[in-house]
Amino acid sequence: MKTLLGFIKKEFRQTLRDPRMRILLFLAPCVQLTIFGVALSTEANNIRLSLVGAPNDSSLQELHRKALASGWFVPAKPSLSDPYEQIQKGQADAVLIAPTGGLDRALGRKEGEVQLLINATNVTRAQGIERYMGSILRSLHPQDPPLQFDVRVLYNPAMRSALFLVPGVMSMLVCLITILLTSMSIAKEKELGTFETLISAPVSPEEVILGKTVPFVLLGLSNIPLIVGVAVVLFGMPMRGSLWMLLLAAVAFVCCTVGIGLFISTVAKNQQQSMMGGFLYLFPSVLLSGMVFPVENMPWALRIFSYINPLTYFIELLRNIMLKGGDLRLIAVNVLILVAMAVLAITASWRRFKTTLS
Repeated sequence: MKTLLGFIKKEFRQTLRDPRMRILLFLAPCVQLTIFGVALSTEANNIRLSLVGAPNDSSLQELHRKALASGWFVPAKPSLSDPYEQIQKGQADAVLIAPTGGLDRALGRKEGEVQLLINATNVTRAQGIERYMGSILRSLHPQDPPLQFDVRVLYNPAMRSALFLVPGVMSMLVCLITILLTSMSIAKEKELGTFETLISAPVSPEEVILGKTVPFVLLGLSNIPLIVGVAVVLFGMPMRGSLWMLLLAAVAFVCCTVGIGLFISTVAKNQQQSMMGGFLYLFPSVLLSGMVFPVENMPWALRIFSYINPLTYFIELLRNIMLKGGDLRLIAVNVLILVAMAVLAITASWRRFKTTLS
């Protein structure tokens, strides 16, 4: 126990003695969460809308005014170019084109049909533009179909994209800190030449692994209250589940990411290799986690990688606990999967660790 405590004290002292490292550990995640939470959004805003039609076409002008008043659209710069050229040259994101003879006459003949050209180079934004304009058209010309839906949006009634994205950003930041810090632990010892002292000391590989794991688990967990506090205070994230559920999920996830970082550290020969290995793991991990793109939309071959990705399960846990209140069965299943991944990663690190220099 004395040996283990000595390792933990050494790692804490080595990590926290640099003021820049303390800023990186405790201040940077809060700043990054604030920036990402504000910048990342799936909502389409500031859509430049152009109009092609006669100025005295009252129905078309009313549709245009209604679109601008919605807050989603802004007027594009006036142009005499062809509507297709306006989209091609980037002068407008969408163009409303009146039917031949004007929309007023077309509505009088009950043949009102307005063409909407949309720039679909960004598919998500294009789908949003189509939905917005469809809702505006329905508000101007409501119809009474025989079947209607009484829609109730649960857990996020205002449809705020922040409530969907912030849990993913929280998970990404915890993953980033724990994997990068841990992956450089043994690699740093090798690079600085202190690894010889470490392997010549009368300690077992298990003590070295625990000494390299426990400090970073505690440092990773210390970021959880800070990140959750920023999410709740700045972005209005609800906390409908209990804190013990969140803590249990965080412990399982941090142990898993620390184990992965430690395995990268045992493979790398220097800090540059360990940092590169950490980034090579993080980028596909974030993209295949369901943070932005639903896992269900992915091809089955890539979905397999999502299901062996710890980030996928922690994002699901955060969204379920914070937004839905926490389903015990879902939490138990996801936490057990994270625990199994943590045991596998730490076991692989222990087997990989060598007591002699390679």
